[in-house]
Amino acid sequence: MSRRTVAGLLALGLLVVVGAIAATRPVGYVTFRPGPTMNVLGTYDGKSIVSVSGHQAYRDSGALRMVTVYAGGPDQHTTLFDLLYGWADPDIAVLPKSIYQEGETEEDNRQQSAVEMSSSQDNATAAALSALGIGYQTEVAVADVAKDGASVGKLRKGDVLLAVDGKTTADPDKLVELIRAVPPGTAVVLTVRRDGKDQPVTVTTKPAPDDPKSSRIGVSIQEKFVFPFTVKVQLPDTVGGPSAGMMFALGIYDVLTPGSLTGGKPIAGSGEITPDGKVGAIGGIGQKLPAAQRDGAKLFLVAADNCAEAVHAHYDPDKMRLVKVSTLADAIKDVETWRKDPRADLPRCTG
Repeated sequence: MSRRTVAGLLALGLLVVVGAIAATRPVGYVTFRPGPTMNVLGTYDGKSIVSVSGHQAYRDSGALRMVTVYAGGPDQHTTLFDLLYGWADPDIAVLPKSIYQEGETEEDNRQQSAVEMSSSQDNATAAALSALGIGYQTEVAVADVAKDGASVGKLRKGDVLLAVDGKTTADPDKLVELIRAVPPGTAVVLTVRRDGKDQPVTVTTKPAPDDPKSSRIGVSIQEKFVFPFTVKVQLPDTVGGPSAGMMFALGIYDVLTPGSLTGGKPIAGSGEITPDGKVGAIGGIGQKLPAAQRDGAKLFLVAADNCAEAVHAHYDPDKMRLVKVSTLADAIKDVETWRKDPRADLPRCTG
Protein backbone atom coordinates (compact mmCIF):
# COMPACT_ATOMS: atom_id res chain seq x y z
CA MET A 1 0.00 0.00 0.00
CA SER A 2 1.48 3.32 -1.05
CA ARG A 3 2.15 6.20 1.33
CA ARG A 4 -0.44 8.25 -0.49
CA THR A 5 -3.10 5.58 0.08
CA VAL A 6 -2.20 5.25 3.75
CA ALA A 7 -2.31 9.03 4.19
CA GLY A 8 -5.68 9.15 2.46
CA LEU A 9 -7.12 6.42 4.70
CA LEU A 10 -5.75 8.13 7.81
CA ALA A 11 -7.25 11.45 6.70
CA LEU A 12 -10.60 9.78 6.02
CA GLY A 13 -10.54 8.09 9.41
CA LEU A 14 -9.65 11.36 11.10
CA LEU A 15 -12.47 13.09 9.22
CA VAL A 16 -14.94 10.43 10.40
CA VAL A 17 -13.79 10.80 14.02
CA VAL A 18 -13.95 14.60 13.90
CA GLY A 19 -17.36 14.42 12.22
CA ALA A 20 -18.66 12.00 14.86
CA ILE A 21 -17.44 14.27 17.67
CA ALA A 22 -18.92 17.36 16.02
CA ALA A 23 -22.24 15.61 15.46
CA THR A 24 -22.61 14.77 19.17
CA ARG A 25 -21.37 18.03 20.69
CA PRO A 26 -24.09 20.48 21.82
CA VAL A 27 -24.89 23.50 19.66
CA GLY A 28 -26.54 26.75 20.75
CA TYR A 29 -30.01 25.89 19.48
CA VAL A 30 -33.22 24.30 20.78
CA THR A 31 -35.97 22.47 18.91
CA PHE A 32 -39.75 22.70 19.15
CA ARG A 33 -41.83 19.73 17.98
CA PRO A 34 -45.57 18.95 17.76
CA GLY A 35 -46.77 17.60 21.10
CA PRO A 36 -49.90 15.72 22.15
CA THR A 37 -53.38 17.21 22.02
CA MET A 38 -55.93 16.86 24.81
CA ASN A 39 -59.71 17.03 24.63
CA VAL A 40 -60.71 19.46 27.39
CA LEU A 41 -64.21 17.93 27.32
CA GLY A 42 -62.68 14.54 28.10
CA THR A 43 -60.96 12.99 31.09
CA TYR A 44 -57.49 12.73 32.56
CA ASP A 45 -56.49 10.18 35.20
CA GLY A 46 -60.10 9.03 35.40
CA LYS A 47 -61.54 12.50 36.12
CA SER A 48 -63.14 15.13 33.93
CA ILE A 49 -60.58 17.69 32.78
CA VAL A 50 -63.19 20.42 33.33
CA SER A 51 -65.18 19.77 36.50
CA VAL A 52 -67.89 21.94 38.05
CA SER A 53 -69.40 21.88 41.52
CA GLY A 54 -72.21 24.15 42.71
CA HIS A 55 -73.73 24.50 39.24
CA GLN A 56 -75.41 22.19 36.75
CA ALA A 57 -72.92 20.57 34.38
CA TYR A 58 -73.74 19.18 30.94
CA ARG A 59 -71.61 16.52 29.25
CA ASP A 60 -71.47 15.65 25.55
CA SER A 61 -69.38 13.68 23.09
CA GLY A 62 -67.70 16.59 21.34
CA ALA A 63 -63.98 17.29 21.22
CA LEU A 64 -62.33 20.64 21.98
CA ARG A 65 -58.65 19.89 21.66
CA MET A 66 -55.94 21.99 23.25
CA VAL A 67 -52.57 21.54 21.55
CA THR A 68 -49.11 21.35 23.05
CA VAL A 69 -45.51 21.58 21.92
CA TYR A 70 -42.48 19.58 22.96
CA ALA A 71 -40.32 22.61 23.72
CA GLY A 72 -36.58 22.32 24.03
CA GLY A 73 -35.78 24.05 27.30
CA PRO A 74 -32.68 26.06 28.29
CA ASP A 75 -30.86 22.84 29.27
CA GLN A 76 -31.63 20.92 26.07
CA HIS A 77 -28.63 19.05 24.62
CA THR A 78 -29.05 19.72 20.89
CA THR A 79 -26.46 18.17 18.59
CA LEU A 80 -25.53 19.05 15.02
CA PHE A 81 -27.47 15.98 13.91
CA ASP A 82 -30.56 17.23 15.77
CA LEU A 83 -30.08 20.63 14.16
CA LEU A 84 -29.88 19.24 10.62
CA TYR A 85 -32.86 16.95 11.21
CA GLY A 86 -34.90 19.85 12.57
CA TRP A 87 -34.10 22.05 9.60
CA ALA A 88 -35.18 19.24 7.25
CA ASP A 89 -38.50 18.51 9.00
CA PRO A 90 -41.20 21.15 8.29
CA ASP A 91 -42.98 20.32 11.56
CA ILE A 92 -39.96 21.20 13.71
CA ALA A 93 -38.81 24.72 14.60
CA VAL A 94 -35.13 25.38 15.36
CA LEU A 95 -34.44 28.47 17.45
CA PRO A 96 -31.32 29.91 19.14
CA LYS A 97 -30.95 29.31 22.86
CA SER A 98 -30.90 33.07 23.31
CA ILE A 99 -34.72 32.95 23.45
CA TYR A 100 -34.14 32.03 27.11
CA GLN A 101 -32.69 34.43 29.63
CA GLU A 102 -29.08 33.92 30.67
CA GLY A 103 -28.94 31.57 33.66
CA GLU A 104 -32.52 30.37 33.22
CA THR A 105 -32.93 26.69 34.12
CA GLU A 106 -35.43 23.96 33.27
CA GLU A 107 -36.88 24.31 36.77
CA ASP A 108 -37.31 28.07 36.32
CA ASN A 109 -39.08 27.36 33.04
CA ARG A 110 -41.40 24.77 34.59
CA GLN A 111 -42.33 27.04 37.49
CA GLN A 112 -43.12 29.94 35.17
CA SER A 113 -45.21 27.67 32.94
CA ALA A 114 -47.14 26.39 35.94
CA VAL A 115 -47.93 29.94 37.08
CA GLU A 116 -49.06 30.89 33.56
CA MET A 117 -51.24 27.77 33.34
CA SER A 118 -52.97 28.55 36.65
CA SER A 119 -53.59 32.15 35.60
CA SER A 120 -54.86 30.97 32.22
CA GLN A 121 -57.43 28.70 33.86
CA ASP A 122 -58.73 31.50 36.08
CA ASN A 123 -58.93 33.87 33.12
CA ALA A 124 -60.75 31.22 31.10
CA THR A 125 -63.33 30.72 33.86
CA ALA A 126 -63.89 34.48 34.11
CA ALA A 127 -64.26 34.78 30.33
CA ALA A 128 -66.70 31.85 30.11
CA LEU A 129 -68.85 33.17 32.96
CA SER A 130 -68.88 36.63 31.40
CA ALA A 131 -70.02 35.11 28.09
CA LEU A 132 -72.88 33.44 29.99
CA GLY A 133 -73.81 36.60 31.89
CA ILE A 134 -72.81 35.07 35.24
CA GLY A 135 -71.29 37.60 37.63
CA TYR A 136 -68.19 37.15 39.79
CA GLN A 137 -65.97 39.28 42.02
CA THR A 138 -62.27 40.06 42.05
CA GLU A 139 -59.79 40.71 44.85
CA VAL A 140 -56.10 41.59 45.17
CA ALA A 141 -53.78 39.10 46.88
CA VAL A 142 -50.11 39.09 47.83
CA ALA A 143 -48.21 36.83 45.41
CA ASP A 144 -44.79 37.25 47.08
CA VAL A 145 -43.00 39.38 49.69
CA ALA A 146 -39.60 40.88 48.83
CA LYS A 147 -36.89 39.74 51.25
CA ASP A 148 -35.59 43.28 51.76
CA GLY A 149 -38.93 45.06 51.35
CA ALA A 150 -41.04 47.11 53.73
CA SER A 151 -43.57 44.29 54.26
CA VAL A 152 -41.21 41.61 55.62
CA GLY A 153 -42.72 40.15 58.80
CA LYS A 154 -45.94 42.09 58.22
CA LEU A 155 -47.59 40.71 55.08
CA ARG A 156 -47.70 37.10 53.93
CA LYS A 157 -48.12 35.36 50.61
CA GLY A 158 -51.85 34.81 50.10
CA ASP A 159 -53.00 37.82 52.15
CA VAL A 160 -55.95 39.54 50.46
CA LEU A 161 -55.48 43.32 50.35
CA LEU A 162 -58.85 44.99 50.84
CA ALA A 163 -58.05 48.67 51.52
CA VAL A 164 -55.30 51.27 51.86
CA ASP A 165 -55.90 53.78 54.69
CA GLY A 166 -59.60 52.94 54.58
CA LYS A 167 -59.93 53.29 50.79
CA THR A 168 -61.25 49.98 49.48
CA THR A 169 -60.38 48.60 46.06
CA ALA A 170 -60.35 45.26 44.25
CA ASP A 171 -58.37 46.67 41.34
CA PRO A 172 -54.60 45.87 41.40
CA ASP A 173 -53.68 49.03 39.48
CA LYS A 174 -55.76 51.23 41.79
CA LEU A 175 -54.19 49.65 44.88
CA VAL A 176 -50.68 50.32 43.55
CA GLU A 177 -51.72 53.87 42.72
CA LEU A 178 -52.96 54.47 46.28
CA ILE A 179 -49.66 53.28 47.75
CA ARG A 180 -47.43 55.16 45.30
CA ALA A 181 -49.33 58.39 46.03
CA VAL A 182 -48.09 58.68 49.63
CA PRO A 183 -44.58 60.01 50.44
CA PRO A 184 -41.91 57.35 51.15
CA GLY A 185 -41.57 56.70 54.86
CA THR A 186 -45.31 56.99 55.45
CA ALA A 187 -46.99 54.44 57.71
CA VAL A 188 -49.99 53.15 55.75
CA VAL A 189 -52.72 51.01 57.27
CA LEU A 190 -53.64 48.08 55.05
CA THR A 191 -56.84 46.16 55.65
CA VAL A 192 -55.92 42.51 55.10
CA ARG A 193 -57.98 39.34 55.02
CA ARG A 194 -55.90 36.49 56.44
CA ASP A 195 -57.25 33.04 57.32
CA GLY A 196 -60.77 34.32 56.76
CA LYS A 197 -60.46 37.28 59.14
CA ASP A 198 -60.07 40.99 58.33
CA GLN A 199 -57.33 42.80 60.24
CA PRO A 200 -55.29 46.03 60.00
CA VAL A 201 -51.58 45.80 59.17
CA THR A 202 -49.36 48.89 59.31
CA VAL A 203 -46.48 49.07 56.83
CA THR A 204 -43.99 51.93 56.53
CA THR A 205 -43.36 52.52 52.85
CA LYS A 206 -40.00 52.75 51.09
CA PRO A 207 -39.03 54.73 47.95
CA ALA A 208 -39.93 53.12 44.64
CA PRO A 209 -36.87 52.27 42.49
CA ASP A 210 -38.33 53.99 39.43
CA ASP A 211 -39.35 57.15 41.33
CA PRO A 212 -37.81 58.05 44.72
CA LYS A 213 -40.77 60.36 45.42
CA SER A 214 -43.26 57.48 45.16
CA SER A 215 -43.81 54.70 47.66
CA ARG A 216 -43.74 50.93 47.55
CA ILE A 217 -44.41 48.26 50.16
CA GLY A 218 -42.22 45.51 48.69
CA VAL A 219 -44.75 42.93 47.55
CA SER A 220 -45.87 41.53 44.22
CA ILE A 221 -49.62 41.25 43.84
CA GLN A 222 -52.06 39.31 41.70
CA GLU A 223 -55.72 39.61 40.84
CA LYS A 224 -57.79 36.73 42.20
CA PHE A 225 -61.30 35.83 41.18
CA VAL A 226 -64.16 34.94 43.49
CA PHE A 227 -66.55 32.83 41.45
CA PRO A 228 -70.10 31.90 42.53
CA PHE A 229 -69.28 28.18 42.10
CA THR A 230 -66.18 26.03 41.64
CA VAL A 231 -64.61 25.28 38.27
CA LYS A 232 -61.49 23.12 38.14
CA VAL A 233 -59.26 22.20 35.22
CA GLN A 234 -57.18 19.06 35.81
CA LEU A 235 -54.21 18.38 33.57
CA PRO A 236 -50.82 16.64 33.86
CA ASP A 237 -48.11 18.63 35.64
CA THR A 238 -46.07 18.49 32.45
CA VAL A 239 -48.57 20.77 30.66
CA GLY A 240 -48.00 24.47 31.26
CA GLY A 241 -48.15 27.93 29.77
CA PRO A 242 -51.03 30.24 28.86
CA SER A 243 -51.78 29.16 25.28
CA ALA A 244 -54.73 26.84 26.05
CA GLY A 245 -56.78 29.66 27.60
CA MET A 246 -59.26 30.01 24.75
CA MET A 247 -59.89 26.25 24.61
CA PHE A 248 -60.37 26.12 28.38
CA ALA A 249 -62.92 28.93 28.10
CA LEU A 250 -64.79 27.12 25.31
CA GLY A 251 -64.74 23.90 27.32
CA ILE A 252 -66.09 25.60 30.45
CA TYR A 253 -68.76 27.37 28.37
CA ASP A 254 -69.80 24.04 26.82
CA VAL A 255 -69.93 22.22 30.18
CA LEU A 256 -72.12 24.97 31.66
CA THR A 257 -74.64 24.98 28.78
CA PRO A 258 -77.05 22.26 27.62
CA GLY A 259 -76.39 20.61 24.28
CA SER A 260 -73.14 20.16 22.39
CA LEU A 261 -71.21 23.23 21.28
CA THR A 262 -69.25 21.14 18.77
CA GLY A 263 -72.06 18.87 17.61
CA GLY A 264 -69.80 15.94 18.41
CA LYS A 265 -67.17 17.09 15.90
CA PRO A 266 -63.43 17.42 16.63
CA ILE A 267 -62.27 21.03 16.95
CA ALA A 268 -58.87 22.36 18.03
CA GLY A 269 -57.42 25.78 18.69
CA SER A 270 -54.87 27.84 20.57
CA GLY A 271 -54.77 31.32 22.04
CA GLU A 272 -54.34 33.15 25.33
CA ILE A 273 -57.49 34.50 26.95
CA THR A 274 -58.13 37.57 29.09
CA PRO A 275 -60.92 37.76 31.68
CA ASP A 276 -62.94 39.96 29.32
CA GLY A 277 -62.64 37.38 26.54
CA LYS A 278 -59.92 38.80 24.26
CA VAL A 279 -57.90 36.12 22.46
CA GLY A 280 -54.15 36.73 22.16
CA ALA A 281 -51.32 35.26 20.12
CA ILE A 282 -49.31 32.24 21.25
CA GLY A 283 -46.01 30.64 20.36
CA GLY A 284 -45.47 27.44 18.43
CA ILE A 285 -48.42 27.72 16.05
CA GLY A 286 -46.31 26.02 13.36
CA GLN A 287 -46.03 22.90 15.56
CA LYS A 288 -49.58 22.99 16.90
CA LEU A 289 -51.34 22.85 13.54
CA PRO A 290 -49.70 19.55 12.45
CA ALA A 291 -50.47 18.08 15.89
CA ALA A 292 -54.15 19.05 15.63
CA GLN A 293 -54.48 17.63 12.13
CA ARG A 294 -52.69 14.43 13.21
CA ASP A 295 -55.28 13.94 15.97
CA GLY A 296 -58.30 14.45 13.72
CA ALA A 297 -59.32 18.09 14.15
CA LYS A 298 -61.42 19.41 11.26
CA LEU A 299 -61.48 23.03 12.43
CA PHE A 300 -58.69 25.04 14.08
CA LEU A 301 -59.39 28.34 15.85
CA VAL A 302 -56.42 30.67 15.35
CA ALA A 303 -55.77 33.85 17.32
CA ALA A 304 -55.93 36.72 14.81
CA ASP A 305 -52.34 37.78 15.49
CA ASN A 306 -51.11 34.25 14.68
CA CYS A 307 -52.86 34.04 11.31
CA ALA A 308 -50.02 35.31 9.12
CA GLU A 309 -47.72 32.60 10.51
CA ALA A 310 -50.39 29.90 10.59
CA VAL A 311 -51.18 29.96 6.88
CA HIS A 312 -47.56 29.03 6.12
CA ALA A 313 -47.47 26.11 8.57
CA HIS A 314 -47.26 22.47 7.47
CA TYR A 315 -50.89 21.32 7.40
CA ASP A 316 -53.44 20.27 4.77
CA PRO A 317 -56.15 22.95 4.24
CA ASP A 318 -58.34 20.31 2.57
CA LYS A 319 -58.41 18.32 5.81
CA MET A 320 -58.46 21.07 8.44
CA ARG A 321 -59.94 24.56 8.17
CA LEU A 322 -58.40 27.60 9.88
CA VAL A 323 -60.72 30.25 11.36
CA LYS A 324 -59.49 33.62 12.67
CA VAL A 325 -60.79 34.68 16.09
CA SER A 326 -60.21 37.79 18.20
CA THR A 327 -62.58 37.15 21.12
CA LEU A 328 -64.26 34.28 22.90
CA ALA A 329 -67.58 35.51 21.52
CA ASP A 330 -66.12 35.15 18.00
CA ALA A 331 -64.99 31.61 18.75
CA ILE A 332 -68.38 30.55 20.14
CA LYS A 333 -70.24 32.05 17.18
CA ASP A 334 -67.85 30.52 14.62
CA VAL A 335 -68.05 27.05 16.18
CA GLU A 336 -71.84 27.18 16.28
CA THR A 337 -71.97 28.32 12.65
CA TRP A 338 -69.51 25.64 11.50
CA ARG A 339 -71.36 22.97 13.48
CA LYS A 340 -74.52 23.70 11.48
CA ASP A 341 -72.71 24.07 8.14
CA PRO A 342 -69.02 23.10 7.77
CA ARG A 343 -68.94 25.02 4.46
CA ALA A 344 -70.26 28.27 5.96
CA ASP A 345 -68.38 31.49 5.28
CA LEU A 346 -66.19 32.20 8.33
CA PRO A 347 -63.32 34.64 9.05
CA ARG A 348 -60.23 33.37 7.27
CA CYS A 349 -56.55 33.55 8.07
CA THR A 350 -54.53 35.29 5.37
CA GLY A 351 -50.80 35.70 4.97
